[in-house]
Order: sequence, then structure tokens, then C-alpha cells
Amino acid sequence: MSVAAEPVSYDPKSVEAAAQSYWDDKRAFEVDERSDKPKFFCLSMLPYPSGALHMGHVRNYTIGDVISRYQRMTGKNVLQPMGWDAFGLPAENAAIKNRTAPAKWTYANIEHMRSQLKSLGYAIDWSREFATCNPDYYVHEQRMFVRLLRKGLAYRKNSVVNWDPVDQTVLANEQVIDGRGWRSGAIVEKREIPQWFLRITDYAQELLDGLDDLPGWPDAVKTMQRNWIGRSEGLEISFAVEGASDVLTVFTTRPDTLMGVTFLSIAGEHPLAHKAAAASPEVAAFLEELRHGGVSEAELETQEKRGIDTGLRAVHPVTGETVPVWIANFVLMGYGTGAVMAVPGHDQRDFEFAHKYGLPIRQVIALKSPKNDDERSYDAGTWRDWYADKTREDLELVNSGEFDGLDYRGAFEALAERFERQGRGQRRINYRLRDWGVSRQRYWGCPIPVIYCGQCGAVPVPESDLPVVLPEDVTLDGVKSPIKADPEWRKTTCPQCGGAAERETDTFDTFMESSWYYARYTSPGARDMVDKRGNHWLPVDQYIGGIEHAILHLMYFRFYHKLLRDARLVDSNEPAVNLLCQGMVIADTYYRESATGGREWFNPADVEVQRDERGRAIGATLIADGQPVQIGGSEKMAKSKNNGVDPQAMVDKYGADTVRLFSMFAAPPEQSLEWNEAGVEGMARFLRRLWTQAHKHAADGAAPAADLGALTPEQKALRRKIHETIDKVGNDYGKRHSFNTAIAAVMELSNALGKFDDASGNGRALRQQALEAMVLLLNPITPHTSHALWQALGHPETLLEDVPFPQADPAALVRDSVTLAVQVNGKLRGTIEVAADAPRDLVESLARAEPNTAKFLQDATIRKVIIVPGKIVNIVAG
Repeated sequence: MSVAAEPVSYDPKSVEAAAQSYWDDKRAFEVDERSDKPKFFCLSMLPYPSGALHMGHVRNYTIGDVISRYQRMTGKNVLQPMGWDAFGLPAENAAIKNRTAPAKWTYANIEHMRSQLKSLGYAIDWSREFATCNPDYYVHEQRMFVRLLRKGLAYRKNSVVNWDPVDQTVLANEQVIDGRGWRSGAIVEKREIPQWFLRITDYAQELLDGLDDLPGWPDAVKTMQRNWIGRSEGLEISFAVEGASDVLTVFTTRPDTLMGVTFLSIAGEHPLAHKAAAASPEVAAFLEELRHGGVSEAELETQEKRGIDTGLRAVHPVTGETVPVWIANFVLMGYGTGAVMAVPGHDQRDFEFAHKYGLPIRQVIALKSPKNDDERSYDAGTWRDWYADKTREDLELVNSGEFDGLDYRGAFEALAERFERQGRGQRRINYRLRDWGVSRQRYWGCPIPVIYCGQCGAVPVPESDLPVVLPEDVTLDGVKSPIKADPEWRKTTCPQCGGAAERETDTFDTFMESSWYYARYTSPGARDMVDKRGNHWLPVDQYIGGIEHAILHLMYFRFYHKLLRDARLVDSNEPAVNLLCQGMVIADTYYRESATGGREWFNPADVEVQRDERGRAIGATLIADGQPVQIGGSEKMAKSKNNGVDPQAMVDKYGADTVRLFSMFAAPPEQSLEWNEAGVEGMARFLRRLWTQAHKHAADGAAPAADLGALTPEQKALRRKIHETIDKVGNDYGKRHSFNTAIAAVMELSNALGKFDDASGNGRALRQQALEAMVLLLNPITPHTSHALWQALGHPETLLEDVPFPQADPAALVRDSVTLAVQVNGKLRGTIEVAADAPRDLVESLARAEPNTAKFLQDATIRKVIIVPGKIVNIVAG
């Protein structure tokens, strides 16, 4: 009598090492354009090499890998590349802190993070890898900028920025904290300096219209982009300035309220503001105060409204009355004309300003037919309704002279015709979108390829002289950019006149690198940005990244694709067909109050949590000292709250497949994922159980082929379950990206198989089919384990991505009988088993006769019986 061998135990480390070695040897995920299979370009947003992967990375790249592997199993030629968004300020900060060069720090991080990505088993074509800080990459970016400069799509102008007078650099809005530089602590100034811009506004309407051609993008992202582009139709109106030759031009979307203008507001940088400052020390002092304020719209909206009368007066273009011109801290010179007509009777911001400074408030909109005194009266609380919706038909102009009684559209047309005839105004379409400022006064970025000559001005570097290489062996002192501080690097000759000249020492905004990187993946080694291979792969079929990139990155991403198209480098209009925005990874937080009132945060791995019988946290102690810690809320994993979980520690403890499985199971991709190590342990148990099921089955020898004509009811039920699972998981992967429900379906099949106690030939055949199906269905998520189990089930070592994804047999999905829930007045009272094609009268009689249901129908009058085929019978009784 033979004794069955002990099943092989599940050892993630050896399983994953073996699979990864096989993939590497076969160069399994390198692809080219010669395949006759349909292409599929799956792209996750490239990471910044900050030092180590975090769980947000793991989730993002696992989602992409699941989609990539599934699409390959359906017969696609799948490209999934990876690169590094390697320029940026964090590298400078780390270099200063660690006394090293940004390049050295960056390249070391890339090496480490690449090894982490490989340990997770992603099906990446590493032959296409690049780092955006490499001259071989950014030379193309410089070449494109030179071409845009020659076409007039790149230009230089003065722009107001946040200036740190100690660090001698421009600060982003988020780097200004309480009016001071985040690093130096110096009081930040507004300064007007020359900056380079790209004319994204030339593409504003196309960017807006193109959103209608992106059905595969989330509506939330498209709405944010529409709002950011901010198309508005209005009138540009000229106000003369009393006693001067100046003309003050404003743009308004509500010319119907023109008769309600009681003052004009201008920006502190407006020429009339400087004129007023020259004549008034008080105005000059106010402008000096404004130099220390913020420059972002968000900050201007929330700050206290402040202003000063310039002493100038503008002439109303209809009434001839004069109104005061005020400088206001909420008006930006870079938006519109830098001047705003103020209608305090119908605008919240203008109302607050007028109320503060005692300026007149005039009502010019009212209800056409007020029903009572409340509707007839006007007060500050009702302007919102009257101004917010210009399409309302129950409103009319009042106190507006010849325009009384007109609605919005009638007044708009009358005023437009009048001003255009007089040459004092015109219809205009404006956009909130502003040209993209691409200059940064930092070192660690792509040098802007421009030379400054005393004779010739700003001259582009000839394409033959590119790249302008950023020196990497530098020392940062935290104050001045090394290339600004190095006269030898700046020194050059003018390519036009041959005279002495200097290089531009600003570098590009890092959005420049991330706006075209996707296209470079398609054309490794190309002499230009993209070659003919680009049109084979583009547009991207599936793009994956966080919702936080919805506006800036994705707007520039779309804009740059149109630049590539207009340069005849690509044929398509949009860079990506489908967009998936994954949710955050969140985790519990724990802290103690410090003596100074701050909080000391503790990592969840260092805390022991006490839970009640329902699993709710009721207390926590620090493992190191056994003393209590406070339980904070669940928040996005972040260094500031010390609630991050090290992916490598999880991989070392549980294996990559377990981490991948939990990342996909814990929440749908678009929702936040709450990290829970108990859930990770649950996924580990499931994989061990599947491993044991497969090896125990394999230990009994090869299974015979199934005789489908001789299946018992139990065997038919299992076969139906197998094919229902195949059908569901295929839809969850391919159509819905609902990976958590796909995993749940496979778990259900595993449970059903665990209860299937049938050692007959057909029983073993169906067990083989079930196990093979589960291995293939899970392969996109747990590829290492599937690779090993496929061999254990009797197949030679092979690349499972080239094994076709299982297809459900329609015949197996047909049910001989169905279980129906029986309800009485909507409450479940029992179930019945009926033939799948049972007639309605039989179903109804069986439902009434069901013993528990019958008890609730005694002495009741049945008013209606509702039958949902295959699901429920609801008896309405009274």
C-alpha cells in the first residue's frame, strides 16, 4: 500500500525567485511592433525616485500590471514600460541635507526602487527604461523647445512670482508658509522677473472640445479640466480716466450689470497703480505691503479683502458719471486685464469690499413680478440668487435707464452693439487658463536652451549644439543654483554673431519631462522625440494615476500631445484613450501629545491595538514601553503622520503575491484602500489554501478527461460554478476593472471546491478544471504563485500570459433549477427550488406553500405576487 507524499509547502521567496528568473531568462515582457496581435499600451504614471517605494506606488503599479497581464492573456501585444521622473526640488533638498550631489542621490534611489519593482514581479519591458535627468532624454525636450521658440509658441515675459530674498529663488505657492520662505524663513516678496512660457492658451478651445472625445476618462477629471480652462463669453469695455489720456479696460461676463458699477478695482502691478503710487506715499506704502502677499488664486480668494483709493476716477461709458479707481489685493495682473468692474450689489467679493470701505451699493437686478413685499425688497442676502444664474427668465434690469426691463441676453446684445459701434468695447471669449510658465530658478532640472547676447538678445541654442548638459558633479549650499554661481558654465558665444554671450541659467519646470515621457517609451533610441513607432503604440490604451494629477499634469500631457501632433511626430489628437484614477492608501494613525503641545506620531508597526469583540479598536499601546498612545483617524499614508507601511517589509514577510492580492482585494481601484495587516494575513491564508488544494490534487496523479454526458447533479453544479466564475472574472477584469469582486469570485470557487468530496473520475476531472481555472484567473494578480501551480497541475513551465484567458462555456451556464427567495411584503420568509423554466403559476403556488411563508399568509389577503425570474418571489398581502 502506497502512502501519498506530503504536499509541498508554500514558500513565497523560492516561488517568486523561480518565476522571476524564468521571466528574465525568456525576456518575457519585451515587446516590439512586429507582432500581428492588436497592440495594447498600458501605462502607469512614472514615479519620482524618492528613495523607496510606498504603498501608493504598489497599488498603482499593481493595477497596471493586472490590466497588462490580463490583456496579454486575451491575445494583445502589450507594452508596459517604466521610467523615472528624476528632476526636481526634493533631490536638491536631500542633497543639501545629506551633503551629496542631487545626481548621485537620484541614481542611487533609482537602483533601489528598480530592485523593489522587480521584486514585486511586474511585467515591465525594462529595455525601454529611462531617467528624465539623463541628457539622452532631455536633449529632445530642448530640441522641441527650440522649435516652439521659432514658431512663436514659446516666449519670454515678465511675471510676478514669490521671491525668497535669502535663498534668491522663486518659490511655489505651497513653499510659502505664513508669508515666509519654507526653508529660509525670510519674508517672501512679490517680484517681477523674466520667465519662459508656452502658449497653451492657443490650444484652450481644442483642449476644451477634446474632452468630449474622451468617454474613457472619469467625469470628475473632465469637469476639473473644464473648470480650469474656464471658457467665458463677455464684453471687453473701455473706461476713460478722468483728466488723463489713459484708458482702463475691463472684461466682464455680466455687462448687464454695468449700471451697477460703483467703483473699479485694479491689481497692484497695474500701470495706473504705479502712476498713483508716484503721486501718493500712502499708495506707494500699500503697494509695498502687497509685495509680501501671495500670488495664487486660492490665497487671494481666502485672504482679507484690502484696498486703497488711487485718487483716480474712471468715466462710466454709459452715464458719464465718474467712479473711483481702487487698488485691491484680490485682483491679479496676470488674469484678464488686471482690472475689474465692481458691482457690489450683485457680487459677494465686491459687496464685502464696498461694505468695508463705505462705497456705494446699487441694485440693478430684480424679480419681474414680485409676489409680496419680501420679493419686492432688496437686501444683501438676495443678490446671490439674482446674480448666480444669468439664464433665469424671471429677472430683469432695474435702475438701468434705457436698459430697464431687459433680461441678461437682451442687455448683453444691446450693450455689445452700442460699444462696438462706438469703438469702446467688443465681444470677447476669455479663458481662465493661463500660459504655462516653464522657468524655474533651480539647479536640478533640464537647462533651458537659450543664449543671451548683448547684440542679438535671446537666441535659441542651435539644434546641432544640443544637449546643453547640466553638470552633475556639483556642491549645493542651499542658497544659489550651482549653474548660476558658475561663470564658466554660463560663458559661451552667440551662435548668430559669434560675440561673447551667456547661457540661460533657469531650468525647466519638471512638468515638461512628465508631459511627453509616454511617447518616448514607444521609440527607444529614436533620433527625435518620437519616430514612426509612436503611431503604432499611441494613443495609450490605459493610463493609470492619482486624481491629484487631474489638472496640471493631465492638462500639460494633453497639450504636449497636440504639440507633437502639430510637429507631425504623431497622428492622434489625444494621448490616452482611457484613464483610471486610483484612490489613496490610508492607514490608522497613533500619537502622543508632547510637552510643547505638538504631537509625536508612531508607526502602526510599533503599536499594539486592543479590540473589542466586534474588532473595533478600543485602545493602543506602544510596544517599546507598553504605555498608551492616542488613536487618530485613518489618513493617507504619509511621513508627516508616520503611518506608512514599508512595502519591502510586507514582501519579505508575506511574499509579493500576497501584497498584490491584498492591494487589489481591499477596495475597488477608484476608492481609498485602508491598510489592514489582518487583511494581508487573510490573503496569505487563502494563497496557502489554494496551494495546498492544488498540490494535494496533483499528488493523487493525473486526472482523466471529463465525460460531460455522465455528470451527476453535484458535478454539474461544480462545473456551472467554474464557468460562472470564469465569466464573472473576465468581465471584472476587462470591462469593469473590479478586481476585488474578481478575487471574491475565485475565493467562492475555492470554497465550493473545498466542499466537493468526489474522488470519481469525473470528480477528479472537474477538480482539475477548477484548479486550472483559478490559477489562470488569478495569474494577473498573483503571477508567481500561478506560474508554480500551473506546473504542479501537470503543465510544462511556460509563460502564463501566453496561455489564453479562460472562456466560459455557455452550455455549462445553463441551470436545470434555480433557488428563489420568497418574500412577504418585502421581507424574506423562505426559499424554494424550482426548474429554471418553471411556469409562473407553478412558481407562485410553490412560493405560497413554502412552510414558513404560509405561516405569514394565514388570514391575509394576497393582493399581488411579483416574480423576478431567477431571483425572488414577493407576495404582497394585507
